[in-house]
Amino acid sequence: MSVSSPPPATDRLKVALVGNPNTGKSTLFNALAGMRARVGNYPGVTVEKKIARVEWSGRPVDVIDLPGTYSISPRSLDEVVSVDVLLGQQPDVGNIDVVVCIVDASNLERNFYLLSQVLDLGRPTVLVLNMWDTLQSRGLSVDVAALSERLNVPVVVTEAHRKRGLGDLRDAILATAGSEAPSRPRILPEAFYEECDRLQERLEELGENDAPFFLRERMLLDPGGTIEQRYLARANGELSTHLHEARRRLKDGGHTVSNLEPERRYQWARDVLDRVVTAPEQRQTTVTDRIDALLTHRVAGPLILAAVMLLVFQTLYTWAEPLMGACETAQAWVGARIEPLLAPGPFRSLLIDGVVAGVGSFLIFLPQIALLFLFIAILEGCGYMARAAYMMDRLMAPLGLSGRAFLPLMSSFACAVPGIMATRVIQSRRERMVTILIAPLMSCSARLPVYVLMIGAFIPGEIDGRDTAWMQGLVLFAMSCLGLIVAVPSAWLLKRTFFKGEASAFVMELPDYRLPSPFLVLRRVYESSLAFVMRAGTLIFATTILVWAAGYFPGDHSRLESVQQRIAELEQQGESPELERLQIEHNRLSGSLIRESYLGRAGQVIEPVVKPLGWDWRIGVGVIASFPAREVIIATLGTIYSLGGDVDVDDEESRLALTDAMQQATWPDGRPVFNIPVALSIMVFFALCAQCVSTLVIMRRETNSWRWPAFSFVSMTLMAYLGALITYQVGMLFT
Repeated sequence: MSVSSPPPATDRLKVALVGNPNTGKSTLFNALAGMRARVGNYPGVTVEKKIARVEWSGRPVDVIDLPGTYSISPRSLDEVVSVDVLLGQQPDVGNIDVVVCIVDASNLERNFYLLSQVLDLGRPTVLVLNMWDTLQSRGLSVDVAALSERLNVPVVVTEAHRKRGLGDLRDAILATAGSEAPSRPRILPEAFYEECDRLQERLEELGENDAPFFLRERMLLDPGGTIEQRYLARANGELSTHLHEARRRLKDGGHTVSNLEPERRYQWARDVLDRVVTAPEQRQTTVTDRIDALLTHRVAGPLILAAVMLLVFQTLYTWAEPLMGACETAQAWVGARIEPLLAPGPFRSLLIDGVVAGVGSFLIFLPQIALLFLFIAILEGCGYMARAAYMMDRLMAPLGLSGRAFLPLMSSFACAVPGIMATRVIQSRRERMVTILIAPLMSCSARLPVYVLMIGAFIPGEIDGRDTAWMQGLVLFAMSCLGLIVAVPSAWLLKRTFFKGEASAFVMELPDYRLPSPFLVLRRVYESSLAFVMRAGTLIFATTILVWAAGYFPGDHSRLESVQQRIAELEQQGESPELERLQIEHNRLSGSLIRESYLGRAGQVIEPVVKPLGWDWRIGVGVIASFPAREVIIATLGTIYSLGGDVDVDDEESRLALTDAMQQATWPDGRPVFNIPVALSIMVFFALCAQCVSTLVIMRRETNSWRWPAFSFVSMTLMAYLGALITYQVGMLFT
């Protein structure tokens, strides 16, 4: 029995939460953390680190939420980091004082596989039976005292989503800190433990005196695994022969390493739970069973999934419209209040035409982005997203992918960065690489402002007095599905060229349906929206200033500024013939200055390349400026049209909204620049193009090479150009 020295009361207590996915672990973490959680990455890797700094009974505590996992046999990057944290080998975390293992109380046998590995760590441990209400609804009962006695660890009952049992859990953690670690259960054959002792002797001969039992266990049980490779590298490969001989001796004794662990651990779980868990003679049909009969039906299930996604995108457009209008009004109000306070000149132009017009044009679409995060949080929280992955497994198999790839792809609808990071749960390297390469095709939240801008300006919401807003929602849904549709042949082609191989088997535990916690849903929406604005906002702000400078210089704006000042004076006096003449002169000077600026000159150079797509130089410049991040095009167009924007003689406001300016933009011969084919070609281009530096960087980190980000960028740009070309040329045939 190992002993853990109690940490001094002044030191921060380190508590690690570990558990299977869908056991309510993160819900429990949020309930314990309140609003004090910090989210970042572990050093050198892209695994998310969530730590809450709290104080319990005057004791400072760090609560660490480890990634959900079915095993701590370290294969994926998530599992490697989790093991390092649990063993105190993660420098930025330090030594763990208490391990809290969270299990689904209604699925103890399956969850106890992980618990058996946690007990092998030799750390003070607390077992949490979460989702107790689900256990009771199924007619099950657990003798908690008997279970605690058999395991020799404290056992606490909780309902994390209702914040029940949190006080008991805090008390159990504080009482366990510094106590003796529970005895390791002798789950595996005695011959295995003898081999562990021999391995320890061999490691000591090689100067490796710091290999705890758990790591020696993993070296023997995981041939070619991460732990073995780590120690082989440090011992110059001298352990290889010893490990091979140890596994051969076990096999000769009738213990095949590949089958040994699952058989013995599940048998141990059954023995521990015998006469501790009482179940009804006949399994009761639950509400979840009845709902699943419809939602996971072979035919109805996929149709319902498509209907749900259509409803989400239709609602995105209709619900956000009033909020977007309010943001647009606020943007105009800010610009109108700033303008009289500053003298004409570059600084006023920078603030109004650059910052307010550029950044403001992007922030107008924040309501839609927040709504998208809201729907994703609700669908995940209620348990439906797991069903979607289950249903998609059958549809994705012909592509060489499993349903395991669906969740990263679904996450990419919010942002490709966490979607690509989520591919770490895919154990097959081929399947993981294909998923990484098609993830940027999913319609992320950064594309949403582009779609909404084009749809709102050029897809009619009313025709001959009839409400056609449904058409706008349908186009938004179609554009959001376009990347997914293109991803199908792309995945098929990748699996038959660069990444040949069979799809891996997909096993997934479906959680019970439950009402999502409003607090957790709103917190996720807030955190996701804030992270999106902070990530995109800094880039947009910098790009806006660069675009403004390129569009403002090197022209002489003195004549334009004097005209603007005279217009302001005459507007206070009322209508006059001179006012109308000056407004026309203002429009002429603005257009001339933007065309002769550095931005205009660059745009006119690239115009022959983008003209087949129906774009003029302004659209071309906006698209090029948005290659670091898709959403930048909104700010870029806002700045371009503000710098070279017309003055509406019939409007009290001297500066038009971006949609109005786009609708009134013309070619030199007077033809409108924008129409429905042009709007569709822009949306198709953005649906298929890899315009996101963050995505390319994370792709490089996950693949450990610039080869695949470069391949993704070039191939998606070519697809986007070809798709936009076909869309415009075909569209013009019907215009």
